[in-house]
Amino acid sequence: MPSPNRDAMNDAEYLTNQLLIAMPYMGDPNFSQTVALICDHSSKGALGLILNKPLPMRMGEIFEQLEIKLDKGPLRERQVLRGGPMQTDRGFVVHRPSGEWDSTLKVSDALHVTTSRDILAAMARGEGPMEAFVALGYAGWDGGQLEQEIRANAWLSAPVDLGLIFEVPFASRWEAAGRLLGVELSRVSPTGGNA
Repeated sequence: MPSPNRDAMNDAEYLTNQLLIAMPYMGDPNFSQTVALICDHSSKGALGLILNKPLPMRMGEIFEQLEIKLDKGPLRERQVLRGGPMQTDRGFVVHRPSGEWDSTLKVSDALHVTTSRDILAAMARGEGPMEAFVALGYAGWDGGQLEQEIRANAWLSAPVDLGLIFEVPFASRWEAAGRLLGVELSRVSPTGGNA
C-alpha cells in the first residue's frame, strides 16, 4: 500500500484569498517588506499581487497608453502598484464586486481581480467599481514553491482584510498586515524555527 504524501494539501490549506506578509529578513529584493494578495493557489502553483509597492506612475498614464478617454479627476492621479516581478506590462484591477467584465477572477465573494480592458473603460466613464486599484505585473510560484517558502519562514499568512487593501496607505500596509496577526514586524528576530 503506498504511503500518503505528507506534503499534499487539501483545498482548505491553500492560501487563495489570504494575505502573504514578507518576514523582515526576506532576502529577495522583489519581496522585501511586501504584502501580497494570493489570488489563486493550488497544487499547480500560486498567483499573487503585491499590495504595497507603488510605481512612479499614475492611472492617467495607463488610460493614455490604452487610448481610453479619461477626464481630469482623482482617478487620473491614483498611483499604480508594482504587482510583482513577472509580466510587468500586464495589468490587474483589484476591486470589490461591481459589474460583469470579460475576464474576472473571483478571489472571494468580496474581492475580484479583472484583467480585461472593459473595466478600465467603465471606470473612465464613472461606471466601474469605486474601490479599485491597478497593479502591473504579478508574483508567481510553481507548485509547492510557496509552501516551501512558508516552511522556511519567509512568509506569514493572514486572512484578507478589505480595509487594509482599500483604505490603509501603501507605506503602512506591511506593518498593518503584521498587526492583523498581533505581530510587530519590526521586532521579529531574523532567526526562526519550527515547533
